[in-house]
Amino acid sequence: MRFPVKTLSLAVASALVMYGCGKEAPPPPPPPKAEQPPAPPPKPALTVKIGHSAPLTGPQAHLGKDNENGARLAIEEANAKKLEIGGAMVTFELLGEDDQADPKQGTTVAQKLIDAKVNGVIGHLNSGTTIPASKLYSDAGLPQISPSATNPKYTQQGFKTAFRVMANDEQQGKVLGDYSTKQLAGKKIAIVDDRTAYGQGVADEFEKAAKAGGAAIVAREFTNDKATDFAAILTKIKSKKPDMVMYGGMDAQAGPMAQQLKKLGVKAKMIFADGGCTTEFHKLAGDAAEGHYCSLPGYPLDKMPGGKGFMEKYKAKFNVDIQLYAPYAYDAANVMIDAMKRANSVEPAKYLAELPKTSFDGVTAKITFDERGDVKDGAITLYQAKGGKWETLETVGGAAPAPAQPAAMSGMGGMTAAPAQPAAMGGMSGMAAAPTPAAAPAAAPAEKK
Repeated sequence: MRFPVKTLSLAVASALVMYGCGKEAPPPPPPPKAEQPPAPPPKPALTVKIGHSAPLTGPQAHLGKDNENGARLAIEEANAKKLEIGGAMVTFELLGEDDQADPKQGTTVAQKLIDAKVNGVIGHLNSGTTIPASKLYSDAGLPQISPSATNPKYTQQGFKTAFRVMANDEQQGKVLGDYSTKQLAGKKIAIVDDRTAYGQGVADEFEKAAKAGGAAIVAREFTNDKATDFAAILTKIKSKKPDMVMYGGMDAQAGPMAQQLKKLGVKAKMIFADGGCTTEFHKLAGDAAEGHYCSLPGYPLDKMPGGKGFMEKYKAKFNVDIQLYAPYAYDAANVMIDAMKRANSVEPAKYLAELPKTSFDGVTAKITFDERGDVKDGAITLYQAKGGKWETLETVGGAAPAPAQPAAMSGMGGMTAAPAQPAAMGGMSGMAAAPTPAAAPAAAPAEKK
């Protein structure tokens, strides 16, 4: 069958048209990429050195390490927050030094920290080291916050760089003297002190209050912070037939003194301040510890606003229990960091101006300072030795603590067990709630506060 040529041509043309219509057109070229804005430059990094000084060797090493641990925990937590201060990402570094609880070594260490260009100092632990070191820090314009030095002279020197986060011995000595004469009906009281800035200072304040309460001071003796044999002193005291024996000093002497009093048949109860108010006292005194009294600046640890949580954090971090002042050292470091944040500067001269304005919710209390740099509303808690622990008697003074925070954190170990023991905070003495025994102090005790 034949088709006309014209018809065939039309069919071919139609097929070609249909093929062309069905073919996809090539995609349009992509639009030119918009230029991306350059990434912001990384924030500058800044290392901020914070000094810490306490006895890390000798009979008070267990207390010194406790303080250092408290400050270290605060710094590690601050670093985890990746803080920005003054436009820089800040990393804090703790420079720990051993002042051996010795005043001369204290000034040597202070100069070492100044030369290392630290931005502030937490410490010292003892009043005897804190006071001479404070002059060097003042001359260098370096803020200093002591977590445990309680001698009033520290903040009475007029140094604008000196602060402390616990009650002082004017308060503590008066409370002890009043309690001895009023609640314990002491009429004839003997006093012994270790001649350190702390021991003699708190004994002097006690004597004033005891005399004002109508007691007679039948003996005023002294020893030193390295003694362990008190037979001569205590024999002399025995002849005076005192109702009570007040000791101004540390646990390394208070424990053996209690033993020797019992051996001599002296029935009088001892009373002392925070330097002896530790679990080490029980360890050193043994069964002779029973019935004696002590005081600690602050509330029992389990009554502090963040006490329980801090105990858990401390234990989890260091696998040891709190000895005494760790919560105060923790608060002291946090107060310093808070002042830097508020000043938006880590320069000592700039954040120093913010420290007097502090209103900080610490684990120990709400911390504010008076015109001297002393913590306001400092409380004193009294304890009695019962069954190998310190049992809380009463708290005198201070603002009521805020409701306890949940014990969520786990990091430096505090006094998680034995809530009956003191965990309050104290001037070189410690925390009133359950301080657990530390390693026994070395033979020759060092100076306390």
